[in-house]
Formats: sequence, C-alpha cells, structure tokens
Amino acid sequence: MRFNSSRRQAVKGIASAAVVAPLARTFPGNLRATVPPQMRGEGTDTPKLCLEMGGGDLAAGALSDAGMRRVKQLGVDHVLTGGPPIPWQEDQIRSVMDRLKAGSLALGNIMIAGFPNTLYGKPGRDEEIEKVRQSIRAAGRAGLPVIEYNFYAHRLVEGYYAEVGRGDAGLTAFDYDRVKDLPPLGDEGVHSLDEMWGNIAYFLKAVIPVAEESGVRLALHPNDPPAPLSRGSGQIMSTLAGWKRLIDIVPSKSNGITFDCGVTRELGEDPVAVCRYFGERDRINHVHFRNVRVRTPYLKYTEVFIDEGQVDMFGVMKELVRLKYPRLVYPEHPRALDYDRDQPGFKTYYPGGGGYAGFAYNVGYARAMLQAALA
Repeated sequence: MRFNSSRRQAVKGIASAAVVAPLARTFPGNLRATVPPQMRGEGTDTPKLCLEMGGGDLAAGALSDAGMRRVKQLGVDHVLTGGPPIPWQEDQIRSVMDRLKAGSLALGNIMIAGFPNTLYGKPGRDEEIEKVRQSIRAAGRAGLPVIEYNFYAHRLVEGYYAEVGRGDAGLTAFDYDRVKDLPPLGDEGVHSLDEMWGNIAYFLKAVIPVAEESGVRLALHPNDPPAPLSRGSGQIMSTLAGWKRLIDIVPSKSNGITFDCGVTRELGEDPVAVCRYFGERDRINHVHFRNVRVRTPYLKYTEVFIDEGQVDMFGVMKELVRLKYPRLVYPEHPRALDYDRDQPGFKTYYPGGGGYAGFAYNVGYARAMLQAALA
C-alpha cells in the first residue's frame, strides 16, 4: 500500500511539473500574479449587439428602470424600438434617447410604418411620403442613425407553426404548402411584382435624398417568410436578386438593407458571401443574427437555436468584423424555453418563440462570436 501511495505521489509530481514548466517558460515570475489579456469589446468600428425594448408609441414611461437594467445586465448597450405614428417629432425621439441615456443605453434604430397607400400605390401616398420625409428629418435632428422599415404587400405569417426542439424547447417552422392557396385580403388586394417594384422605386426616390441630407440610413428588411407569393401578391425582397436590385434604385448609403443571415439561408444562399457583397458596398444598415434549418429554399424551413442550423454564425460575425461594420446586430427570434413560458402573462408573436431567457442565451452566444472574431 505504501508503494502504491508513493507511486501515485510521484506520478502527480511529474504531471504537475509537466504542466507548470511550460507555463513558467511562458509566464516567468509569480504564476499567481499573471492576468490573461482582456478581450476586446465593442468600439467605434465594430458591430454592436442590441436588443429591442420600449413601446411602439415611444412613450418614455414604457422604458422602465427594470427593463433597462435587464438589458444592461446582459452587457448590451444599444437598443432598437418601434416608432410612433408618422410624422415623428424631434422631441419625441429625443425624449426616448435621453431616457435611455440615463440608463446607460443608446437608441440606434427605430422602425417606421403607417404608409399603406404607399405600399399599394393608392391615392394619398404622396401625403404619407411627406410624413415619412418629416419623420426622417426629425430623426436626423435628434441624432438617430438608422430607420428600419418593411415593404410587404402581405406578410405570410399564417404559414408559421411551432415545432419541438431539444428538451421540448419551442422552434418556429414555416411551410408554404399550408398557405399557398390563401385568398387575398380585401384591404390589401393583389399586387404584381412589377407593381410592387414601381411602388418602392417611387418611395425611395422621394425619401432617400432627405435621408442623405439628414445623415440617416434606411434599412429595408427582407421579405420573411420569403415565399414566392403572399396571398397572391409579389414580394420584392424575397430573392437575393431583389435585394441587389433594391440598392441600385437609388445609389446611396442611405438606401440599404437589414442583412438577416437567417433569411439569407432561407433563400438557399450563402450568408457569408451575401454579407460580403452588401458590406463591401456599405449597404448593410442593420443586422439580424439568427439561425435556421432549411428543407426547401423559400418554402420549408425551421428557425432553430442560434448554435444549431445551417448558418455559419461565426463566419458571418468574422465577415462583419472584417468589414468594420459599425452598426447594430440584433440576435433576434429567441427560442421558447420553459423558464419564459412559465412567466405570468408570457406572450410571443411567433409560434415556438421565446422571451428574456431566450434572448439571454442569444446574446451570450453572439457576444462570444464577436469577441472571438475581434481577437
């Protein structure tokens, strides 16, 4: 027994020496006093993680102290929010920016909406567009860098349904076969692809010069889901060719896109290559960072956890860092976890979607990707 004990002690001593010797050569002096190099964080020329918060009315009261703390506790310094009815007023935006600043947060993106006549090319669109122009000017005076928007004739959310993922977590799936024969809605009608392209061109030619003058960038989100037709209407942003066509309508950095690496994969495209195409042209004005598993491009897929699926998430983050993309990255569409589902009053827009705990997971993963890419 004494022999075995002595042998174990000898082996432990040899193993310890084997570990310590290289460390001592690498870090001479007192090993306990060594400190690993600090990881590089967000800077002026790096992507910046963000989360959504606040009410769509941009009421400062909706930005509670508790809500701001929850964002800060995840290490997030930037937020986005929905916008008030158009036309926006400068003091509306400034009040929210000041409220967030008091919580050590910065507002980087507001979603604008409320111009259906513009979408459908109906009478009254010129009045709507003038309200959008006024809103852009107000945003510029307040110092807001990005305004995001959609241009759907109809968003085919009826095709979403919940799937069960690991540990019974909620996933969000889409199947075009479920909804391809849905009839048009009366208040929307049917609009051809050519018609929708004409409507967006009319809009961009009116608003992009104002955005340039105001120092504001516009970011159009892709059609998601990117089905060929949505209740009979064409979708201008449902193909990569459409994304490219959009930025050529008015050549300007203010005429950009929300680059969504999940939607890119839903199209069957390579998210890293697409990120490079738009990033090298400085047309990525916002980023959505999520993962997806595609069965049939455009038609059938499942939104999954950020750490699974077919998107090279680290490759996308490395490309954003290489491009020195300096704006927001939103790790969106959290998966449904039991912790969130057990909270009183829990609601989610997407079947199989989650809440704060899911966002915490997404943010942690995205931050690890960012730190690794910056290293």
